[in-house]
Amino acid sequence: MSEVWTAEVRLAGWSAHVAATPAGLCYLSLSDRDQAGVRRFVAARLPGETVREAPDRLGRVAEALEAYFEGRTRRFDLPLDLRGTPFQLAVWRELLRLPYGATTTYGAIARAVGRPGAARAVGQAVGANPVAVVVPCHRVLAAGGGLGGYAGGLGLKRRLLALEGALPAA
Repeated sequence: MSEVWTAEVRLAGWSAHVAATPAGLCYLSLSDRDQAGVRRFVAARLPGETVREAPDRLGRVAEALEAYFEGRTRRFDLPLDLRGTPFQLAVWRELLRLPYGATTTYGAIARAVGRPGAARAVGQAVGANPVAVVVPCHRVLAAGGGLGGYAGGLGLKRRLLALEGALPAA
């Protein structure tokens, strides 16, 4: 058993709740209003782990998020501790390949992971992404170019795409 460190990271116009294990970032949410989302995540995905507020342990994550939201960086160089099914992990690895400002579709991700008929399953894996923004699920759009869904809400997805200059045509 090990610790999971959590913190709220406040940035100009943004707020994030994050959690990390000694192996790396395991949770990031821009939509949680409090630490309850972190605790639910840990209980479901990391049962038995001790949760401790430790902003001092998450300084590197805070710095990386600040650089992204201020436009000083376009990619994250953070260790990740992603836990999911083999399919989810394959989808998340594919998302990590998407460059800043680029978008793709659920179907394209399905083809890239060798499951061409699994666009809906990809949507579920994208929705289960525990480290939004770092694993850029906001860059995945519906087949017709619409926004599709987003666990944090479509308003947040629009804000992230606008930040990257990647908003689809209305």
